[in-house]
This record gives sequence, C-alpha cells and structure tokens, in this order.
Amino acid sequence: MSGKRLLMICGDFGEDYETMVPFQALTAVGHTVHAVCPNKKAGDTIATSIHDFEGDQTYSEKRGHNFALNATFADIRPETYDALVIPGGRAPEYLRLDARVIAMVQHFFETDKPVAAVCHGPQILAAARVLEGRTCSAYPACRPEVELAGATYADIAIDAAVTDGNLVTAPAWPAHPAWIGQFLTVLGTRIEHESRKAAA
Repeated sequence: MSGKRLLMICGDFGEDYETMVPFQALTAVGHTVHAVCPNKKAGDTIATSIHDFEGDQTYSEKRGHNFALNATFADIRPETYDALVIPGGRAPEYLRLDARVIAMVQHFFETDKPVAAVCHGPQILAAARVLEGRTCSAYPACRPEVELAGATYADIAIDAAVTDGNLVTAPAWPAHPAWIGQFLTVLGTRIEHESRKAAA
C-alpha cells in the first residue's frame, strides 16, 4: 500500500489527544499528514486543551501541549489530498466560521474522499452542510447540530465509532482505537502481523 496524503484541519484549543494521537498514528503507518490552521504557517504552534470526564455534568478542561503545525494553511490545495481529518475540542466552534475551511471540507465530500471527524469536529461538517442524509456520531452535546444538519445522530458508546460510506465519526477520544481503525479501513490501509510459531 502506498501512503496517502491526509489533511488535518486544526485550531487553538483543539483537544490534545484528538490532535496528537491521530496525527502520530496515521503518520506511523506510512501516511503523510499535513496539520494546518487558518492564518498560521508551518512551524507555528497551536495550543491544545485536555478534556476529561471526571464526574461533572460536562467534561473538564485543562491546558494541553503546544502542537507544531507542519504545513501552511494558505498554501493548501485540497484537491492534492486523499482524505481529511477533523479533531474535536473547542477549535471547531471558531474554525466553522472560516469560509476557507468550509470550502475545503465541502471539497472532500463533493469528491467522495474519506473524512474522519471526532467529538466536536462534526460542528464543522454541520456548518458545511454536508451531513444531510448521513449517519454521524459526535460528542453528545453536539447532537442537536448533527440532527439540525439533516443527519441521523449515531448514539453509540463513548469508545465506539461509526462508518457511513466515506465518513468515519466518533464521540470522543476514548474511541480512538475504533475511530482510527475504521478510518484506516476506509483509506484502504492494511496492517499485517507476522504469525509466530510456538516454540517446539
């Protein structure tokens, strides 16, 4: 399998795990991931947030790592990418206001390329009006936006993911194994493990 070119649209106070983990995991299996943020260039950083579930009525938030971007947003041509990744956290609520982000997202749906979005990431999909008739998971607090966008909200476990054609979504970072695994399947990535013969 040849590695794919993936675009990851990030922003300040995106969720730490949901930015770091897919970037590293997808890179580790041979894909090229370009992480970008509007009005920032390669080498700039974004601030991330750590969201956790500690018994409160909603998630808690703490300051996370600085994440280094490796591509310049202004240089991005979405037609040169094979797939799109949208992390969650607070970043999507402001990224969805950027017409350039919306146009990029719409390109991936118009061309039926693989798209992975997690947690609050579907806020951008709803704003881009690409969810009508789809099945989509998201952080439970985003359910109204998913449904108002014309999608069926996938009410699944916090560690589960759902695939609908080219779209792979999940409610939050506990779903990373399922979400990334399903996305790799949609990408056509095959990972093989050598079987080991038992010692005689």
